[in-house]
Amino acid sequence: MSNTTFTSLPLAEHLLQSLDSLGYSQMTPIQQQALPVLLEGKDMLAKARTGSGKTVAFALTLLHKLAVKRFRIQSLVLCPTRELAEQVAQEIRRLARSQHNIKVLTLVGGVSIGPQIGSLEHGAHIIVGTPGRILEMIDRNLLNLSDVETLVLDEADRMLDMGFADDIGVILNALPADRQTLLFSATYPDKVNDLKRHLKADAVQVFVEDAEQTDIEQKFIEVEAQNKIPALKQLLSWHGAKPTLIFSNMRKDTQDICDELSAAGYSVMPLHGDLEQRDRERVLMQFTNQSCLIMVATDVAARGLDISALPLVINYDLANDPEVHVHRVGRTGRAGSEGLALTLVTPSQMGRLAALEDQLALTAQWAELTAYPAKDAVPARAPMRTIMIDGGKKDKVRPGDIVGALTGELGLSFEQLGKINVLPMVSFVAVRNDMASAALKRLSEGKIKGRQFRCRFV
Repeated sequence: MSNTTFTSLPLAEHLLQSLDSLGYSQMTPIQQQALPVLLEGKDMLAKARTGSGKTVAFALTLLHKLAVKRFRIQSLVLCPTRELAEQVAQEIRRLARSQHNIKVLTLVGGVSIGPQIGSLEHGAHIIVGTPGRILEMIDRNLLNLSDVETLVLDEADRMLDMGFADDIGVILNALPADRQTLLFSATYPDKVNDLKRHLKADAVQVFVEDAEQTDIEQKFIEVEAQNKIPALKQLLSWHGAKPTLIFSNMRKDTQDICDELSAAGYSVMPLHGDLEQRDRERVLMQFTNQSCLIMVATDVAARGLDISALPLVINYDLANDPEVHVHRVGRTGRAGSEGLALTLVTPSQMGRLAALEDQLALTAQWAELTAYPAKDAVPARAPMRTIMIDGGKKDKVRPGDIVGALTGELGLSFEQLGKINVLPMVSFVAVRNDMASAALKRLSEGKIKGRQFRCRFV
């Protein structure tokens, strides 16, 4: 039997069932190298890019050793952003689908702490959170970490970049000394190396070189500062009706770019740190379900986005930090798919680009703007539209109920439906644009779970 398959590992049967149901059969390089060591209980410092499969590697480790009947917090996963924490928690729950009564709790900032305290009072097996909120829970004596057997620092480099070093130190001191500690990082600056002192002497280092990075074509385009918006519109027109993530350095610039593109007829939304958490989640949801084709983001979005098919990233601004540039580019070409990253560079930024080349051991590959000629006179609209339903998990609404309401009387096919997100109080469903109005009418006038819910376009 090939040692690249999950069945070659001594995993619990319920985990193999979950992997099979999710269509996971062959391990990625990071999983091949890390999982045999992790399942032995050893500490690890692993370097692998975003999208390499590291989340599945450490999630399987946590679930394999979990004692379900022992209702204590046995694992803690620290993430730099709310978005990544939610993504990680969701992946752990997916992998735990074949075993009942596993509770994974997310503790993140930017949202009300009250409901999280309420959930924490009822206990959990696995906590996934951001350092600030975890530390707040510790300070309030609400979080008991004395039973933690495994700690995961996911995207450790980013957490240190964001200034969480002191918070992480306090959290580490609140954990049992005899634990398994796993550090995952996309880059390996000196400050990540400093964390090695928290690992056991027999810790294993796994560095997966970015072999798949060859699937990302990266080009730099020189433009005058005053021509950046026209150049951006040309690139978007050339690219056509496909999802595109645009990075800018400043929140104000992000909004200005959105205003310019929206006025020109593009389907575009901004993502930046000043947005309320609810608004951030809705922007991400509409982008991932293709109700919005273009997202313009500051670097708050450079980590933790789970977008499996993102063919183009455009750096409207050259990143101020080489590691940030790496993470931006890494949003495309995930899991071996082809990707393209285009970076606009003004003449005044040539010195900064030279520094980036030096620090990344990179030779910039230049392209002329004329290599990407505009194709369409009229910007394409998003293929999907999102409907919000004022009913969620607390109303016992399930994705199947929404599918049934739309594929029954209305007669929509599964191909006309997109992603469905059922949250505690509300639900969202993406519907193909040409059927969206009929779907909204059906959901508004009909019933779900025997009840009529208010529905509207987001």
